[in-house]
Amino acid sequence: MNLFIRTKKRLSRFLSAFMKKRQSRIGIYGPPNAGKTTLSNRIVRDWTGDALGPVSEIPHETRRARRKEGITISNQNGSSLTIDIVDTPGVTTKIDYQEFVEYGIEKDEAIKRAREATEGVAEAMHWLREDIDGVIYMLDATLDPFTQVNIMLVGIIESRNLPVMIVANKIDLPDAAPQRIVKAFPQHPVIAISGLEGDNVEALYEKMLEVFG
Repeated sequence: MNLFIRTKKRLSRFLSAFMKKRQSRIGIYGPPNAGKTTLSNRIVRDWTGDALGPVSEIPHETRRARRKEGITISNQNGSSLTIDIVDTPGVTTKIDYQEFVEYGIEKDEAIKRAREATEGVAEAMHWLREDIDGVIYMLDATLDPFTQVNIMLVGIIESRNLPVMIVANKIDLPDAAPQRIVKAFPQHPVIAISGLEGDNVEALYEKMLEVFG
């Protein structure tokens, strides 16, 4: 009888571990310098008091995907969502070491960074195809959203049927035009924010609960 009870308990624990779903991995994607790391840091800091990575005006400062696990977002209505945030390198069709040289970086270091950034883009695309459960797609609201990279990435996200929300960032800048992004991607929810200043981030968190919950 005792053997039967022990076996039943072991089977129960095994089935519980097997059937338990891991936390959703939400990838923050977009072109270079859209504000992905700034937003990642804000989300992580707001809900854990921690940070994820350094921010820089130099393009491709994030050259490897970085993940923060177990972030719980909630609202006053009692809704909550626990996720892993994945901050990814900026995706582009070409990375030239001259981009780094223009910021005063020595040629050898610039070449090294360009190689790392290229590898990071490949890693980000692998994550998108294999390991991401939802996407926050970041765009700089001061720039034209109709680019080859944006159309390609949103198309890949749609082909995987991933839940996605688009963030029009940098609305604190005078030439920001988030309505261009709304018109470019009317099939997806768009939230206009300033990741740097924190403008409208509460609406962002509400939309995350709705889209990824």
